[in-house]
Amino acid sequence: QVVVDFERLSEHAAAFRGHDVGFCCLGTTRSKAGADGFVRVDRDYVAQAAELARAGGCKHFVMLSSQGANEHSRFLYLRVKGEVEKLVQAVGFDRCTILRPAVLLCARQEFRPLEWLTQHVLGAVAWLFPTAYSVPVETVARAIVASVLHPGGGKVEVLENKAIHQLGKA
Repeated sequence: QVVVDFERLSEHAAAFRGHDVGFCCLGTTRSKAGADGFVRVDRDYVAQAAELARAGGCKHFVMLSSQGANEHSRFLYLRVKGEVEKLVQAVGFDRCTILRPAVLLCARQEFRPLEWLTQHVLGAVAWLFPTAYSVPVETVARAIVASVLHPGGGKVEVLENKAIHQLGKA
């Protein structure tokens, strides 16, 4: 394990060398980091990590994005996720896997009232529509690993929420 300072990420290039696969699940919230901080973490840090990984010999980059990611969205969250997807694809990995989960179902250490309510409502809806609106983080983690062990087709593979559910159960 190597601890890096993301504000000085280029100084930690050695930590990105010698890996065949890179995994990126980095992210924050706008409420926690502010709009500028959110963009810096979710787009800039992720793109820079991808560039360092590629320069270090990484062949396959797996990144967590979001359902609805779209670089042209009016919503900051979805726009930033779409922008970073495009930036990471442009790095030129042999393979790039992008996971676009819906609402992540997980136990948080911090209390976020709106997220808590959303998770409880969607947790109930998941009984009727298990792959539509949410996904447990454990399923996402299994799908991330499976995407490396059982490669899909193409240079860039985008896994939407339903595919994440399927791959996470394989």
